[in-house]
Amino acid sequence: MAWLVLVIAGLLEVGWAIGLKYTEGFTRLWPTLWTVASMTLSVVMLGVALRSLPVGSAYAVWVGIGAVGTVILGIVLFGDSASLPRLASVACIVVGIIGLKLAG
Repeated sequence: MAWLVLVIAGLLEVGWAIGLKYTEGFTRLWPTLWTVASMTLSVVMLGVALRSLPVGSAYAVWVGIGAVGTVILGIVLFGDSASLPRLASVACIVVGIIGLKLAG
């Protein structure tokens, strides 16, 4: 259950990272509210997951999910570069996330 909570926390991290782009420097109300809510819920859920997961692994997985998801959505939503080196780097992060999960 803790891993599921951690994955959801990571997805919420993607939500607030992408949300930052839409806030336009926190000048738009609804995107700002969504972003702040996502930030808060993401950190709270990370804290819940940390009750039973090792802090180093959990934090790295949380950040990794956020990074991978943000890169992918940056490509899809904002036309960020999808170059081979970038995608290979994202693949390395995914392998690291899987490794940390398998290691416990």
